[in-house]
Amino acid sequence: MRAAVMYGAGDVRVENVPDPRIQNSTDAVVRVVRSCVCGSDLWPYAQMEASDQGRRMGHEFLGVVEDIGSAVAGLERGDLVVAPFVWSDNICDFCHEGLHTSCRNGGQWGPDGVDGGQGEAVRVPQADGTLVKLPVAEDSALLPSLLTLSDVYCTGHHGVVTSRVSPGKSVTVIGDGAVGLCAVMAAKRLGAEQIILMGRHQDRTDLGRAFGATDVVAERGEEGVERVRELTGGDGIHAVVEAVGAEQTMDTALGIVRHGGVVSRLGVAQYASVPLGFDAMMGNITVTGGAAPARAYIEELLPDILDGTLEPGRVFTHTVGTDGIPDGYRAMADRTALKVLIQP
Repeated sequence: MRAAVMYGAGDVRVENVPDPRIQNSTDAVVRVVRSCVCGSDLWPYAQMEASDQGRRMGHEFLGVVEDIGSAVAGLERGDLVVAPFVWSDNICDFCHEGLHTSCRNGGQWGPDGVDGGQGEAVRVPQADGTLVKLPVAEDSALLPSLLTLSDVYCTGHHGVVTSRVSPGKSVTVIGDGAVGLCAVMAAKRLGAEQIILMGRHQDRTDLGRAFGATDVVAERGEEGVERVRELTGGDGIHAVVEAVGAEQTMDTALGIVRHGGVVSRLGVAQYASVPLGFDAMMGNITVTGGAAPARAYIEELLPDILDGTLEPGRVFTHTVGTDGIPDGYRAMADRTALKVLIQP
């Protein structure tokens, strides 16, 4: 089959790789119907050291079950399913606590002989615990929005939940990428009264306004902090979703959060420490967040997509085939695409 392999910064190739097959009784083989390029894929695309072996790419996909292992009880061949961005058994103690990213029997797509999602098919370990059946046909117009349940929409929702957004609260989302825009949508869904989106790409912030942002702040650094505090009467914001992962944006988050407020670290962290000194302690600032346990959220978020209430699939602005995946990476890295949908 054809699949994406990254060999170093800026070097993504589509190559022939072995077809997936059942290796363990808990496996399933899924033919990929839709996948995508994630913003987090851009970090290795910018920084990865050159490698002769390369690494399989992609952790967001939905598709049709083609084969199942003898221990798989909850799936049948022909089921349309979505896969969270990590695989898990959904039965261990961490999974029962809603922390599927720490599953004792789980793992990530790509490493250790596991297929990546940016290809024509995937062997899915722990298939019963990982895959969620979707009650639509594989040609449904809802597929782009349903695909966001694998990562980006669930991740935005995780940032809002962990930052304790509730009706009447104020929230600032830092970052106008797909995760940040999905966090805006999630904040609106949970009843936030004021939703400030910090971003400077108008096509993206316009989509953010359509998703529920009440204000847009294009300024960065100290100017951005001052502008958010001005919009909140000087006190700062109840909840901050930091959806970039850079040191500067984390500094901004701590600069705009009000006393007693919460900062959720959602962007893949490109920094080693958070400056939580005396002022943060005296202000009772909470810093939380992390990798979203998408599997814990899918059933909750699915109905609003199925009935058309929410359309997170609008974050996809470009579509490519399997052979166009390298072009998709370039488009996202150049910021000519917000998020690229892959249709094998």
